[in-house]
Amino acid sequence: MAESKFYHFPPSGIFYNAGSAESAISALKDGGYIWLDLFNPTREALKALVEPLGVHPLSIEDCMDINQVPKIEHFPRNTFVIFNAFSYQNKTLNIDEVDMIIGENFLITVNGCNSENRKPMNGIESLVEVELESARKGPAFLMHIIMDHIVDQKFLALETMEDELEEAEELLLGNPETFKAAELVRLRRYLLSLRKSLFHEREILVKICRLDCPYIGEKAVFHFRDIYDHITKFLELSETYREVVTSLMELYTSLLNNLMTKASNETNLSVRRLTMIATIFMPLTVISGIGGMSEWSMMTGPENWKIAYPLFIAGMVVIAAINYWLIKKIEKRPHAAN
Repeated sequence: MAESKFYHFPPSGIFYNAGSAESAISALKDGGYIWLDLFNPTREALKALVEPLGVHPLSIEDCMDINQVPKIEHFPRNTFVIFNAFSYQNKTLNIDEVDMIIGENFLITVNGCNSENRKPMNGIESLVEVELESARKGPAFLMHIIMDHIVDQKFLALETMEDELEEAEELLLGNPETFKAAELVRLRRYLLSLRKSLFHEREILVKICRLDCPYIGEKAVFHFRDIYDHITKFLELSETYREVVTSLMELYTSLLNNLMTKASNETNLSVRRLTMIATIFMPLTVISGIGGMSEWSMMTGPENWKIAYPLFIAGMVVIAAINYWLIKKIEKRPHAAN
């Protein structure tokens, strides 16, 4: 089960878990800096950091509000940053908020407030151990490691969505009749959410790279420029994928129209054939009605019925042939005119 962790990075040696926020803050007297990684903290736990670290109350409100967009805000003793972590599982996009508060000798990360059972910072300690030399340089370098990890997760989410787009395209071209357009609507909605988040995160990186944040020095800024390049690339990818979704929806509409046109043409052809049959048999029905009243036998005499009825049937065949010929000739006239 994930829990909050409180690390102290001494001037020399390996970083260690101080056990509590109070112990970590007390360790600052030995130099170095601290990292408080808070998972789904209570409001009271965050308020306890106001006095010793100068965390602004507005930052606490933003941490507890799960509907915030990515942003950066500067306060007298620290800078507050909201970043989003993406995860894409079971055709569902999850956006988890990760809040960071950086000061001169501390970094606070807050996550899990809107993550249900997800852990957006899971495994980050192992990554810090791998890049320990960089993390020792200060809170700004640790913040870069964390941001870089979050951005890498964004790429995995975008890559999975790209695979789904390719699969949707193959299904659409293979069998448009059974294709579910709701899949495209779902992907477009997710891409819009991604674009919104990436756009604001790019603005955060722009401000950091132009040295607006007093706690991220010029040496650390070079690392954040690499994150800016990745965010910009992902933003362009989200735009590209959104255009692909739009094109697939237009293609789906076009294919459906073609199928409906084909069905309409087949219906028209059937009606045309039925009309031809009705036209041919209409005069024959009248004649057969008269013949059915035994008019032929009455006109030729009952004793001549063996000759009258065969002649009657032959006449019907001739009339039917003449009707068919006339109808075909009339149908060819418009084509000849064209």
